[in-house]
Amino acid sequence: MVTQRIRTLLGCLAVAAAAAVLPLRAAPGAVGPSPTLGAKPPAGAKVLFSGTQADLNERWVLQGTDKPAPWRLEGEAMVVQGGQIVSKETFSDFQLHLEFRCPDMPEATGQAKGNSGVYLQGRYEIQVLDSFAIADPGTGDCGALYGQAAPLVNACRPAMEWQTYDIFFRAARFDDAGNLISRARVTVLQNGITIQNNVEIEAAGDAAAKNPGPILLQDHGNPVAYRNIWVLPLPAQGATHY
Repeated sequence: MVTQRIRTLLGCLAVAAAAAVLPLRAAPGAVGPSPTLGAKPPAGAKVLFSGTQADLNERWVLQGTDKPAPWRLEGEAMVVQGGQIVSKETFSDFQLHLEFRCPDMPEATGQAKGNSGVYLQGRYEIQVLDSFAIADPGTGDCGALYGQAAPLVNACRPAMEWQTYDIFFRAARFDDAGNLISRARVTVLQNGITIQNNVEIEAAGDAAAKNPGPILLQDHGNPVAYRNIWVLPLPAQGATHY
């Protein structure tokens, strides 16, 4: 009997230990600090913003111009103002890390509440929004592939808390004749939680998708802040040999 009780206790402890390391399936409002906050760029990564005015001047421009990005510096963050900005460098397949903070706008609702966006290749938007504690997020909420795919779960932190996106993007593929082989795909982790899982992007097979594109950060009129932005370009494929 004692032996059986010990075995039962050990079994319970094993289950508890396993549960402790499982990824969090976010209950709205129950997401802890991101495990990738402050993630350092790996070897080969392109640092787009590390917290300096020089980064803004040298690595970003106001969309559609050659003018430096007009966003203001606030500590080691840059804050939306004066228009959308795009990275000078362009990318095909890549891993993107960035950190964002939505402002506290308690009187605002919906798309007017801490709105911005991260555009992959300047084309495909991952929504940034204060969607904290929304039980059933939709295709316009934070973490959505905007207008196409809602986040799998609500992984938002409250307004004024720093959050992370870790995004893995695979560009559209075309054959030598320019025919579409496969559309672009994206996987997104918000605060360490998978919210988009290898999603095919609709309308990601047009002629423009043949070319690399920049990272675009949206000005939607709200003072959203960004920091620690880097991109790791990825090879189109690995080796074909055994």
